[in-house]
Amino acid sequence: MKVNQKTINSNEKEITYTHIENGSPAICFMFSGAGYTYEKPLFYYSTMMMLQNQYDVVHIHYAYDQDIFKHPLVDITKVIVNDMNPVITEVLQNHEYQGTVFLGKSLGTIPIINGIMKSERFMNAKMILLTPLLKFDSIFEGLLSSNHSAHIVIGEKDHHYYVPGKIERIESKTNISMDKILHANHSLDIEPLNTSRSITMLEGVMNRMEGFLKK
Repeated sequence: MKVNQKTINSNEKEITYTHIENGSPAICFMFSGAGYTYEKPLFYYSTMMMLQNQYDVVHIHYAYDQDIFKHPLVDITKVIVNDMNPVITEVLQNHEYQGTVFLGKSLGTIPIINGIMKSERFMNAKMILLTPLLKFDSIFEGLLSSNHSAHIVIGEKDHHYYVPGKIERIESKTNISMDKILHANHSLDIEPLNTSRSITMLEGVMNRMEGFLKK
């Protein structure tokens, strides 16, 4: 296994990414949340699961604070898409991958839903959306209008879960599978905080994500 950290210059900005290579035929690009980074449980085990299933992995490193949410979603999308596109382009130009997966958490689902899933370029790619920001209308509408294969994981105690009618309408889409986690918050931790139940829940989430990959 090779682990390379690279930096590219784009739009007068340096973007760093980590490319974990197994010599695999497929690639998974990962997009972190605002405060939920790649060493945290969902990404740590998602990375392990991808490598186990013969995917190379790219972690794109960006840092935005919570103030980013003060801007319109269209502007947030533009900022993150401009950061990630040069990385995706460089990786795919230098490697002949046969399959592609995009996995994002929270903030990281914005460029996937409002960027990648609006494009025909990655029509055959699979999307894994951890705790997407469903309160934003454009996120919800983006999911409804997309025909990409997608798997959503969301906690039933996530503040983006209880939006009347949205969950049911998304579930009616045949191209989208939804893993709803009872008692889980936006970090997919079980409330009230329970370590053993949270670990058991995480195992189930990884198993169902793996099942989605193998469809």
